[in-house]
Amino acid sequence: MSIPTTRFGRTGLVVSRLALGTMTFGLQTDEAVAQRILDKAVDAGINLIDTADVYPLGGDLSTTGRTEEILGRWLKGRRSQVVLATKAVGKVGPHSWNQGASRKHLVEAVEASLSRLGTDHIDLYQLHSDDANTPLDETLAALDDLVQSGKVRYIGVSNFLAYRLARALGKQEANRLARFVSVQPRYSLLFREIERELLPLAQEEGLAVIPYNPLAGGLLTGKHALGAPTEGTRFTLGKAAERYQDRYWHEREFATVAALKAAADEAGVSLTTAALAWVLANPVITAPLLGASSPEQLDATLAAAEFKLDPALKARFDEITADYRRGDATR
Repeated sequence: MSIPTTRFGRTGLVVSRLALGTMTFGLQTDEAVAQRILDKAVDAGINLIDTADVYPLGGDLSTTGRTEEILGRWLKGRRSQVVLATKAVGKVGPHSWNQGASRKHLVEAVEASLSRLGTDHIDLYQLHSDDANTPLDETLAALDDLVQSGKVRYIGVSNFLAYRLARALGKQEANRLARFVSVQPRYSLLFREIERELLPLAQEEGLAVIPYNPLAGGLLTGKHALGAPTEGTRFTLGKAAERYQDRYWHEREFATVAALKAAADEAGVSLTTAALAWVLANPVITAPLLGASSPEQLDATLAAAEFKLDPALKARFDEITADYRRGDATR
């Protein structure tokens, strides 16, 4: 298998067209399995690995940082092989300042992540979400300082509305600060709202786009049935279960998945591979984030890197999911 590479936005960095997400490591996936997933992904050609200081997703403050610790132990002797991305802003401690995008928190969060990851620099440091309670000027100046210090190579955002990202980019340009080079939004056949504003902004500004949930938390594998969610999946584990059920566990989504699966079956391809290939077919997308709770789950997603999505099947997928371009933005 050969995973193609691409430029990371308008930077000089070159990354694989598939990236590995790690939010299941340490809760849904134990360390031994996580290491096997990492080995398989890197052996297949993936060189961009994404994590966050609040992972594993679905845990609580007692598990905060566990995923970075697992990744840090795996990175020993391998640091030069990967582009390492992590995120901050989520709550990681008991105090009011242990979250958000204030200068105090970001400086402390970077140091904590560096320690857990066992490295002296983070290749891509991202704001996990927008913090409306902290002035953008404070956040952007703090991030610029982190870049200038060498502890962070590039900066990006996740879960930002287009207008807030545009405003931040304008401030960075006007004040000659380190510029955001990437955005990490939710994007899949079941969540296409970002096609209206965020993706056009990313294309115009030359931002890399590394979407998460390209398989809608696993719903687009077609393995789930409406009713009680399967134990041990993102729909049942920890605090994140309610969020995932609210996003995807509805009759409308299951009916859509059934229609997509029928179209994929007719074309002779697995829905998992075709759904991820659909994301990759969007020229604005840089590298979707793959999630896995076992190494075997990577087989169908890694196959998407070499799968050529038939234009007729893409058009059918577009038609089936057209309403998801105008979905409920609160999900």
